Amino acid sequence: MRRSLLGRVWPGATAVVLFIGLVFPVYWMFATAFKQNKDVISEVPVWFPTSPTFEHFAKAMNADGFWTLVGNSFTVTVLAVLFSLVIGVSASFAIARMRFKGRKSTILVMMMAQMAPWEVMVIAIYLVVRDADMLNSLVPLTAFYTIMVLPFTILTLRGFIAAVPKELEESAMVDGCTRRQAFVKVVFPLLAPGLMSTSLFGFITAWNEFPLVLILSKDPSAQTLPVWLTGFRTTFGDDWGATMAASSLFAVPILVVFLILQRRAVGGLTSGAVKG
Repeated sequence: MRRSLLGRVWPGATAVVLFIGLVFPVYWMFATAFKQNKDVISEVPVWFPTSPTFEHFAKAMNADGFWTLVGNSFTVTVLAVLFSLVIGVSASFAIARMRFKGRKSTILVMMMAQMAPWEVMVIAIYLVVRDADMLNSLVPLTAFYTIMVLPFTILTLRGFIAAVPKELEESAMVDGCTRRQAFVKVVFPLLAPGLMSTSLFGFITAWNEFPLVLILSKDPSAQTLPVWLTGFRTTFGDDWGATMAASSLFAVPILVVFLILQRRAVGGLTSGAVKG
């Protein structure tokens, strides 16, 4: 009985310890953003904001160029996610449903691209963008962010499409649908979980990307929030409350997108599978 009890307790205890270790830094960041300055620099840790204030958030949002960089980050991130989904859905359908020469090699290349460390190619990317006279532009950032998340998108959606029975498409085509209509009306609604997961991955990857924008965009007005956030010493000095407020603002979009997609990830699991 002792061994059985221990076998039930230790996994839960380990999960609790890991959860606290992972969540506590996030909590401390948000809590510090709401603390008064005296509580932030207090030698005795203040675990909860005694008198919450939005002063630090106001200071962060009123910093020079903050809203411009917010717009840049949202622009390149949303466009990268949309382009990767459009290309990924078409490519994954071709790989999952069609048999063509070089199909296995294509899948292998996608896997290798997914595992490749993009940081080692920064110099080559910089030379390409420089020769194209597109430095300090959002266009190359959007293009390369799309390429970065595309292998994962294709490989993930390929698995979802392969799991959809071909008989559903064939039944739709027997009823008069074309191949495209069968895909749009039958297969596509069943891809909702895959679309949600790949969108979330793409958003987090593009939103957090740092080395590429640091190299390609020297003009502050063409940079994104990760680069701006690393300069908190220059912007805020030793104002840790404002620094934590800026970090919280940077993290909020990811949390919001995660909550939205998490709730809707199963929305299309069976939609479209039943005729009529």
